[in-house]
Amino acid sequence: METATIQPSVAVSRRTLWSELVFLTQVSRPGLWTTTALFYLMPLGHSAFVRTWKFWVGLFFILIPLGLVLYGVNDIVDAEADVYNPRKGTFLFGSLGAKEQLAALRSEIAVSQLPFLALFLFLIGPKVLPWYAALALAVTLYNSPRVGWKGRPPFDVLIQASYLLVFVLSSWLNHVPQLPWQTFVFGALFAMHSHVFGEVMDIAPDRRSGRHTTATQIGAVRAKLLIAAFLCVEVVIVYRFFHSLAIAGFLGAGILWFVLDATVLWKARSYTPTQMRAFMWAWNGAALLGMYWNWSTASLTNIH
Repeated sequence: METATIQPSVAVSRRTLWSELVFLTQVSRPGLWTTTALFYLMPLGHSAFVRTWKFWVGLFFILIPLGLVLYGVNDIVDAEADVYNPRKGTFLFGSLGAKEQLAALRSEIAVSQLPFLALFLFLIGPKVLPWYAALALAVTLYNSPRVGWKGRPPFDVLIQASYLLVFVLSSWLNHVPQLPWQTFVFGALFAMHSHVFGEVMDIAPDRRSGRHTTATQIGAVRAKLLIAAFLCVEVVIVYRFFHSLAIAGFLGAGILWFVLDATVLWKARSYTPTQMRAFMWAWNGAALLGMYWNWSTASLTNIH
């Protein structure tokens, strides 16, 4: 059954412009666009940012060209393991490319970066070069066959703090102050708990392919409790430094959910593909709500 489902996705097929656009869009992970956009918008608060063309250029960059870097390299390295993953080959969860598509992806990633590198050098200046260097280092550490933090718990989780580069770029590009360090810590923890949840959904295919992750090492139940622990720290940060009862309450509901998931609901059982899609749509809805709340209150931009 699995072979019949998976094989057509990776078979050699005639490449067309439309098929390439679909593939590259899947590579950029539309299912995570709202989360990435939430990070991009967080430094801006309720300022009138949508009226500037720089804002839209930056938003497009972090959704698609940056997504191609972050997830495209991952898709190339994980090509063999992804064959066992029923989530792949969708707009929500990412691509499952044919061999010739993955072979061409390296050059496509490079080409997608060149115009933005030139534009950011003009708009931001030379300080964008260390930003790109940090991005390249994070991608290399995570995906390198020799280092391979993606297969070295707990570094597979800790490296997710590199998503904070989106905060930095947004502040530079839109000419707003950098966020407080407390928001950076919150953002790092948020990225980490989000990644662990993805690992929980991938436990079965990761184990089948021999990949070691934090979730495969400690198991689904402990991984869900780890997510709850991350959320507890996030609640403390939000309440202690930003006095946001609304965000703290929302995160608190997440704690309750993952504790119930680990102890009463699914426990160590795998989610079905339908359930994973439902979780992803709920995640996107929560991120959209977070964007609106950030715009209306700017809760995490200043210490109270």
